[in-house]
Amino acid sequence: MKKVVFIDIVHAILFERLQKLGYHCVDATNYTEIEVKESIKDTFGIVIRAKYKLNEDFLKFSAKLGFIARSGSGLENIDIDYCEKHQIVVFNSPEGNRNAVAEHGLGMLLSLFNRLNKGDQEVRNGIWNRDDNRGIELDGKTIGLIGYGNNGSAFAKKLEGFDCRVLAYDKYKQNFSNRNVIEASMEEIFTQAEVLSFHVPLTEETNQLFDEAFIEKFHQPFYLLNLARGKIVHTKSLVEGLKSGKVLGACLDVLEYEPSDFSSFFTNQLPEELCFLFQQQNVLFSPHVAGWTHESYYKLSAVLADKIEQTFHR
Repeated sequence: MKKVVFIDIVHAILFERLQKLGYHCVDATNYTEIEVKESIKDTFGIVIRAKYKLNEDFLKFSAKLGFIARSGSGLENIDIDYCEKHQIVVFNSPEGNRNAVAEHGLGMLLSLFNRLNKGDQEVRNGIWNRDDNRGIELDGKTIGLIGYGNNGSAFAKKLEGFDCRVLAYDKYKQNFSNRNVIEASMEEIFTQAEVLSFHVPLTEETNQLFDEAFIEKFHQPFYLLNLARGKIVHTKSLVEGLKSGKVLGACLDVLEYEPSDFSSFFTNQLPEELCFLFQQQNVLFSPHVAGWTHESYYKLSAVLADKIEQTFHR
């Protein structure tokens, strides 16, 4: 019986379905790193979210490894080259939370445009200031998407009902224009976009892609959404863009400074740029939860179960 080690907590449906497929599933979510490395010596599968970096130093303990199942979309914590060299199949599940990310992005954008957080807090404190809480409408805006995979296409679909003009640039896709989106060049996004939203993984190409030089290429002030990976946006450049007025506001579900565990982050001295953003009413935050709804928690694991079954049990 082949073994699968669960390093991170995921929805129980994955554990249950793999057991029905005949795997011996091991709950190692409370193991120490040493215990995990001992446990994976004879494992066929590893299930993970982001607890460890599965690099060569980690994976070399798994001589019989056949697959890694990553609950979520990003694969930056997995050494893909090592996996390809050793014929280890890597699964992820962006299909499981693309709708959640799209709804969250739309919710953040509407909240920012309509100043809902500010208005809510003022009313709670006895302040009734209608004029200062007047919003702007999403209708008719030109939205620029960088990346048109699972999340980008789902966000474009959500925007359809708002009569937006949606432009999308994807370096690795062509001929994808449809009723929801117009395939565009980066130059077209720079010249036309009023809202910019990132939907790309963190790679060497995208790391700190949003910097001062990038901002300067826009022909008009714009709003920023980042629900992808924090390090795509250079925070200091975002601050300068906000100060200059080139960036009108930002919705940030992810931060450049994110460690794998944020529990102790706020007990330390915070970066000056982050402190500035915390003081701005035109910047909206959420705690890297865009793709983490009650529904997506199930779907992320169900998608992985489907992929493992289709690959190894046809």
